[in-house]
Amino acid sequence: MSTPKVESEQHGELNCWRITSDSAELLVAQQGAQVLSYQRLGEPPLLWLSDQALFKHGKSVRAGVPVCWPWFGNLQRNPEAVHNQFKGSEAPAHGLARGRDWQLLGIDNSGDSVQLEFTLPESQGDLPGWPHQVELKLSIVMGEQLSLNLTSTNLGNDHVTLSQALHSYFAVSDVRSVRVEGVTGLNYIETLADWEQRTQPADLTFSSETDRIYLNTPSLLSIVDPTWNRRIRLSCSGSRSAVIWNPWTERAAELADMADDGWQRMLCIETANVWDDLVELAPGASHTLGLSIASEAL
Repeated sequence: MSTPKVESEQHGELNCWRITSDSAELLVAQQGAQVLSYQRLGEPPLLWLSDQALFKHGKSVRAGVPVCWPWFGNLQRNPEAVHNQFKGSEAPAHGLARGRDWQLLGIDNSGDSVQLEFTLPESQGDLPGWPHQVELKLSIVMGEQLSLNLTSTNLGNDHVTLSQALHSYFAVSDVRSVRVEGVTGLNYIETLADWEQRTQPADLTFSSETDRIYLNTPSLLSIVDPTWNRRIRLSCSGSRSAVIWNPWTERAAELADMADDGWQRMLCIETANVWDDLVELAPGASHTLGLSIASEAL
């Protein structure tokens, strides 16, 4: 088996790296340390990259796996322990990490896998409005599967509370024909109905806009796609919550970086620490949020 190839690329305003092995291809942007696409060779993509994605400084790309940190979603929808820490005047959705260039610490070819290590230097005290010193690192490993590990280490003397997510966009043949396994019996927050708490009766299928926070999630969730004859397996660690989202027709039409029918080809399952699943970091403590993505034939 040959050594994977690493190439630098420019996509719009963003610096990127393309990693190609005998079995897979990965595209990663320096901004946000964001995985933009991932595909097993000879198969449909596993991660979705919008046909109308915008590659601009300061704007997260609608694709792959954006990193949401040190809060998820609308800051004011977070528990007080999260939003009371922020001292800035503007709180961007999904935190402060997505729109900044991360520092590439290294690329390591080891056998038939490649590991990229990133850090966000500003997270140690220079993020606007963020008063803490938290070392933030992301490890991305492409081998037989794709693995991401986001590690936060509290370098300061104060207690830190985070919400966060690996906001994964998965590629599907048609969201109306797939289902999500592993959610049966789970409680979830229905954000589209006044944030009611409900219970999932069976595998999740899709027939309208979906935006739900699932609670006490298992370590394995799967997307079953009969048309593409595959199951995408999401193995998670350091998380017991997940956000499942699809914008459907009206919401997709409002998004400049998504085709009007783009919603049909994507499904977000976001490995997260949200709602009552927050990260509490005492001084010197660390937490790692992990996600591994693999596929298998049905």
